[in-house]
Amino acid sequence: MPATGPQVRRSILVVEDEPGIADTIRYALETDGFAAQVCALGGDALRALAAGDFALVILDVGLPDMNGFDLFRQIRARGALPVIFVTARAEEVDRIVGLELGADDYVAKPFSPRELVARVRTVLRRAGATVAADQPADQPAAGAFSVDEERRRISLRGQALDLTRYEYGVLRTLIARPGRVFSRDELLNRVWGDATDSIDRTVDAHIKTLRAKLKVVAPDLDPIRTHRGSGYALADDLRPS
Repeated sequence: MPATGPQVRRSILVVEDEPGIADTIRYALETDGFAAQVCALGGDALRALAAGDFALVILDVGLPDMNGFDLFRQIRARGALPVIFVTARAEEVDRIVGLELGADDYVAKPFSPRELVARVRTVLRRAGATVAADQPADQPAAGAFSVDEERRRISLRGQALDLTRYEYGVLRTLIARPGRVFSRDELLNRVWGDATDSIDRTVDAHIKTLRAKLKVVAPDLDPIRTHRGSGYALADDLRPS
């Protein structure tokens, strides 16, 4: 049954310039107990974000005044607000770009409004979840890494890493079990949850960006090891490469 009462009506910002689609998304969200605000332009969306308190953004890539990927970067510059891309672009490369940037999900048009709302709930639920649940929160981090669970922050040699939500999830999972090889499917399930459109290459893309960020902080280390045909693991010794 949809939630009722203003105290539970989380607000969703819908950035979509096609009126029919925007109205359909708004109706589906409000029927399921959310509040929804629609903006047709990226500039209007930025002003709405500055003035309002939103739990999540549903963002179309093809906006009249700016590219949705560029708008996403500006949204994330303000904080880790969950974002779901909704777009007519169904090509795999566009999905990978969106997910690699750190988007929480990617839905191609045409889509089921009920499925979209289900994905919204999944992303909101996952945003508050702790990854690597098999490790106690107070367990020491591996070697040169330290983990701040409350702030969802990981540091390497005392320097905080600038990580997207999914980069944090992947690295946090590897840190929890040094030397343990995680397959791509395991990482997808642990970090992306039931985002069923996620694919193996999504994990590879995030590993690549993680390695680049770790190399900037510690160029003498090679913390993430590839096990061909099996997956990835955090080096259990962290010896310089």
